[in-house]
Amino acid sequence: NEVEEEGEEFAAYCRRGKGRRRVEMEDRHVAKVALGGDPKAALFGVFDGHGGKNAAEFAAENMPKFVAEEMTKADGGESEIEGAVKRGYLKTDEEFLRRGESGGACCVTAVLQKGGLVVSNVGDCRAVLSRSGKAEALTSDHRASREDEKERIENLGGFVVNYRGTWRVQGSLAVSRGIGDAHLKQWIVADPDTRTLLVDQHCEFLILASDGLWDKIDNQEAVDLARPLCTSNDKASRMAACRMLVETSISRGSTDDISVVIIQLQNFSSS
Repeated sequence: NEVEEEGEEFAAYCRRGKGRRRVEMEDRHVAKVALGGDPKAALFGVFDGHGGKNAAEFAAENMPKFVAEEMTKADGGESEIEGAVKRGYLKTDEEFLRRGESGGACCVTAVLQKGGLVVSNVGDCRAVLSRSGKAEALTSDHRASREDEKERIENLGGFVVNYRGTWRVQGSLAVSRGIGDAHLKQWIVADPDTRTLLVDQHCEFLILASDGLWDKIDNQEAVDLARPLCTSNDKASRMAACRMLVETSISRGSTDDISVVIIQLQNFSSS
């Protein structure tokens, strides 16, 4: 029902939701430090499955490897790394679809290398940075309610309808991008949005989490709750911050699976 993992620069905590249909946890996370054999490179991710755990599990197991392979082909420039991550996402999607399994997954990843931070997402898992205590969202949720996503889907011959208060692609899925979802693939693309920035002394920590957290806690509040426990480089207090965020969301009525990864950024800073 719960999973935790910690390392020198991160903590991860996941808890299964209490929703009536939740037979198994559909969230997964990944923390690959020394990515591709580089001690200063790492990949962290949160994967939120829908329609079962298959796509989230596949993405968590394979995306780091696919991204690392693509990064070794890149020459290290900013657009090259962004391109490598994108190709890693698309390959994960392609390989999962090839298995013929059902379900899909939203993903958010953070790749750290040479003082740079590359954050990508498909769906509504989110990355929020604490910059000197101020929350900065590094991703935008891909939801069917977003005007630009709605337009993209309609241009591809699909439709978005409001069903019981939630906008859904083809009346089915509330997220508009993801890994898998074979039956909706022509609209639910695995093309990530990506942002790159330099990790400077103002970048304190990064929160990656599934929508089970963000549906109940806004970006600034998440930073405010976690920050007192994330100012030192202490592993135990970082894990306590992850747990506190999850428990706060549950106390506000969340019945979804919730995964939170907190990454201490100073260990990866460019200075």
